[in-house]
Amino acid sequence: MQAVEISAPGGPEVLRLVERPVPQPGADEVLVRVAAAGVNRPDVLQRMGAYPPPPGASDLPGLEIAGTVVAAGPGADMLIGRRVCALVAGGGYAQYCVAPMGTCLPVPEVLRMTEAAAMPETLFTVWVNLFERGFAADGDTVLVHGGTSGIGTMAILLGKLFGLQVIVTCGSDDKCTAAKAIGAAHAINYRDKDFVEAVKQITCGKGVDVVLDMVGGDYLPRNLACMADDGRHVSIAFQRGATAEVPIMEIMRRRLTLTGSTLRPRDVQFKTMVADELAKTVWPYVEGNRLKPVIEKVFPLAEAAAAHARMESGEHVGKIVLET
Repeated sequence: MQAVEISAPGGPEVLRLVERPVPQPGADEVLVRVAAAGVNRPDVLQRMGAYPPPPGASDLPGLEIAGTVVAAGPGADMLIGRRVCALVAGGGYAQYCVAPMGTCLPVPEVLRMTEAAAMPETLFTVWVNLFERGFAADGDTVLVHGGTSGIGTMAILLGKLFGLQVIVTCGSDDKCTAAKAIGAAHAINYRDKDFVEAVKQITCGKGVDVVLDMVGGDYLPRNLACMADDGRHVSIAFQRGATAEVPIMEIMRRRLTLTGSTLRPRDVQFKTMVADELAKTVWPYVEGNRLKPVIEKVFPLAEAAAAHARMESGEHVGKIVLET
């Protein structure tokens, strides 16, 4: 099969198309003939040498795929012939990929394979962090940084479905306009406005119930200043630094909660549990044609380097996808 491997840590140019043996599924695993694979920030970090795959995972990048199941290991043969999308721990940038049966979701006819491939990573991430760890509920106001990223756009879309008022930050007026067109209630250009003051104005001084943060660093204390009493802060990345100074007394006085998580290292049992929850609570919206990802551009698998360069430019709105 053809696959894209990381020849050495570095820029997009280190991604190269190679021939690899087709992987074989083990117990409770399926082999998917990949039609499309999503491109995500962790892929970029892995390519740079900053985010190695967990033990036992493929060294190939790619955390989400969509395609047709062509073979299966013991316990998973009932999925042979099915169209699925799946969350995987690696190996998605290839014509064939092994996926755990438990992280597969059916691809309905209303969804193109490129759309299906753009969903698992962001959908699992937003569901776990915004709704489970952040306890976002109908009527809550939430602040999401990176509003036009894959995570940001998925948070907006799920927020619309589940009764949240979503406030996002973006790096340009054009991106703010795009975020509001997707469904954000408010979009703040952080380059020309203090987002803390803007959030206070939008919420009439109350603050937001949940912050979903992928920035970290000096944003963390500013995020706390945006939060309502009993607010929840969920960290999922730290693009501006992995450490921050926080006002402990403020956390105590206002009963704030700081939490966070990473998805890729979690075991298959946890990811299967999340997939089961999504199948019950979110997938009916997908099957009813009410939830589709925002896709910026689809690249051929052989142009993975160009896809990474596009992501690193920061100019994209929504997901970037590779098509095999």
